[in-house]
Amino acid sequence: MPPLVSFFLRRLATALPVLALVLAGSFLLLEAASGDAVDSYVARSGSMDAEQIAQLRQEWGLDQGPAHRFKAYASALARGDLGWSTAFERPVASVILERLPITLLLMGVATALAFFLGSLLGVVAGANPGSFRDRFLSTSSLALYAVPGFWLGLVLIVIFAVDLRWLPIGGIESVASGKTGLARIGDIGAHLILPVASLAMVYLALYLRLMRDRMSEIWRDPFVNALKARGLSRGRITWRHVARNAVLPVVTMLGLQAAAMLGGSVVVESVFAIPGFGRLAAEAVARRDTPLLLGVILCSAITVIIVNLVVDLAYGKLDPRVRIGR
Repeated sequence: MPPLVSFFLRRLATALPVLALVLAGSFLLLEAASGDAVDSYVARSGSMDAEQIAQLRQEWGLDQGPAHRFKAYASALARGDLGWSTAFERPVASVILERLPITLLLMGVATALAFFLGSLLGVVAGANPGSFRDRFLSTSSLALYAVPGFWLGLVLIVIFAVDLRWLPIGGIESVASGKTGLARIGDIGAHLILPVASLAMVYLALYLRLMRDRMSEIWRDPFVNALKARGLSRGRITWRHVARNAVLPVVTMLGLQAAAMLGGSVVVESVFAIPGFGRLAAEAVARRDTPLLLGVILCSAITVIIVNLVVDLAYGKLDPRVRIGR
């Protein structure tokens, strides 16, 4: 069997039990919470008599016990059916497919910006440990990492959207603008600048510090002294040898931070009124929409698994000692 196929099969065998545990644990936690979708619906719609409430519970399948409902959900999921959203009165799959691309775009751009810019600044700081440049970047990154993402988003809105009026306040694109093609792409890009910046800056500081600290350790390794003895320039040693070895833990952190980035999107999308996946999760919790929330959690878990799979593949390219399939 080819090593790559064997690698994917092992990852799949590991992922399926993880997804099952995530769904079962999430369902139990939701059952432990007070209230359900009917209680939320009654609170929003106004008064309903007991007979109407009982009829609504029967229509939504909430009159059955937790074990029966989880068995029915798992059976439907095995057939590819994510269920029916009581909040949106639509299939869960259609609601998720409508919101997920927006969050993937936001998270993908923010992750790429944080990783590449943070790693680059980490190399700049770690090239000369103890220098003024190193101390300035390290202190700045620490201060940036301590700033809450929602507060940073609000400050960016006040400065660039309210005072300077350079960028839109929120949303994913202008309402009823009629723009198409490149004009619409530019409009979406302008709306994404502030949320991407607020989401990426915190993680940028993390990657910067991680890259800088690892490089400062590698400079003391014996092989670096051997490279200096061979007459290699400091710039070549920095980029070809020290930075390449230091980037491995940064790539590992990239996979670990995928779940945190999804969690951060909940706050950022709420601040900037972006109709994305994170905001959908908040709406599902507020309306006690269990099928929708389980669908959101399932898709989030799959996204994190895929990101970590890509990270494992990248390890095989960055580190010659790692071989896919072994």
